[in-house]
Amino acid sequence: MKARSLNIDQSTDLEIISQYKRTLNKELIGVLYKRYMALVYGVCMKYLKDREQAKDMTMQVFEKLLENLQHQQVTNFKSWLYVLSKNECLMSFRKQSRINGFESVNGQAFMETPAHLHHEHETLEDDISQLETCIGKLNDAQKECIKLFYLEKRCYQEICELTGYDMKKVKSYLQNGRRNLKLCIEKLRGQEEQTY
Repeated sequence: MKARSLNIDQSTDLEIISQYKRTLNKELIGVLYKRYMALVYGVCMKYLKDREQAKDMTMQVFEKLLENLQHQQVTNFKSWLYVLSKNECLMSFRKQSRINGFESVNGQAFMETPAHLHHEHETLEDDISQLETCIGKLNDAQKECIKLFYLEKRCYQEICELTGYDMKKVKSYLQNGRRNLKLCIEKLRGQEEQTY
């Protein structure tokens, strides 16, 4: 059955996934790719800081969907895809570190001991986890603007068009969202330090 024979534009992500599980029609993954390619690329750019690596990783993430969606139960595809993309980037860091014995951060390589590398990755994962927790605590308008600006790399004008907020509100939501994220992360870190 061809993906286009379904009413794809009207289908939800979960309907497409359900159809894919029944038919294993790769065209359905292509539909999800078109919907979420920009999101995945944005996540990959955020962690990998390199356009070509981010493009390759974006393709790798969608290739993973072919297998993962056959077996995994997904209730919120967008959130699930974000986490999958983030994890693939982190695994890429680990793999590169094992191969080279050094860490590359923002294009600069430096030698590290394995113990220090392990600590660096744990710290990165903790930071990401804290960020996700804190984004979840923002009000809806701040959350929407922060995700569009930082994860999808949208400019102010695009955010205005996508959300319907005027420019002044978008800037305000971003400014307040950043401040709230900073306060939230500082609070979480303070709590962690007290547990040690």
